[in-house]
Parts: sequence; C-alpha cells; structure tokens
Amino acid sequence: MDLTSEFLAQSREYLSAHYLPKIRAAIEPLDDADLWWRPNEHSNSIGNLMLHLAGNIRQWVVSGVGGAPDTRERAAEFARREPLTRAQLLATLSAAVHDADLAIARSAAALAGSRQIQGREVTAFQAIYHAVEHCAMHTGQILYIAKLRRGTDLGLYRMEGGIPRPAWPGHPTGGGA
Repeated sequence: MDLTSEFLAQSREYLSAHYLPKIRAAIEPLDDADLWWRPNEHSNSIGNLMLHLAGNIRQWVVSGVGGAPDTRERAAEFARREPLTRAQLLATLSAAVHDADLAIARSAAALAGSRQIQGREVTAFQAIYHAVEHCAMHTGQILYIAKLRRGTDLGLYRMEGGIPRPAWPGHPTGGGA
C-alpha cells in the first residue's frame, strides 16, 4: 500500500471506527439532560461538542475536500442551549462522519490540490489531517465529560498483559456489536 492510501485509510478508520463509536458508547448510558450539562458558562456540553464536530467535519472534509457547499454556522454550534436528543445528536454526527468518509475515499488524486477553508489556503491533505486531529481532541473532551457524569470508567479498553486493547463496541478487536 502506498503512503497516500495508508493515510486516507487510517483517517477514515479513526473517524468512523474509533472516534464515532467511542462517542456513541460513552453517551448511550447518559440521559439527554447530561448531554447538555456544562460545568460553567465558559465550557461546552457534550451536545455542543457533537454539533461542533459535525460542523467542523462537514466544513473541512465534506465541503473543503469533497466539494459540497459550505453551509456551516460555527457560532450556532456553541450557542445552542435548546437540547437535541441523543438520537438527533448521533444522527447529525454520524451523517457528517459518513459523508466525510465518502469524500476522503474519493480524494486520493487531489491530496495536494489547494482550497480555501475558513479563510486559509490548505491542501486536501492538511484539511483531512486537521479534521482527524480536531475530532480526536473533542472526542477526548466528550469522553471525559461522560465519565464525569456517569461516575464510572467507560470500559473502552481492556488490559491484556499490561497493554490496553480496544474494547469499544464495533472495533474489530474490541467489544462486540
């Protein structure tokens, strides 16, 4: 496999098979009110972070790499206080990840091509890398908030011989369906 193909495959795997399933597993036991809890007005809720991830993925990958129209309203992702349900949040984020997966799958020939995203000139490679890194950061925040609200370990990893192994639902070596 060439480096371009490896980068694209790993990017798709992180978004679709690591971050999204971890978020889903972390928030499933929470009630909808927990999804909109925030420790203070300077912090975001899980709901706001999920909307923000969907907006960022759409803007940077679906639009920036895939060519779809950019309709993002970034400020609204953080300003929302009227709760959406867990199902609505998961559907919004899942659709964005799915559409990004398709855009990344079609982008191999144009990774070096330049485009404008958020007033910056970037390559498709940079846009995908940004979106994956950004998703990783906010996934960590979502998992931390979920752990605070649940008061228990999320069970996303199991220890085998002192080495953490994936245990989240859907991971090929992890925890079932």
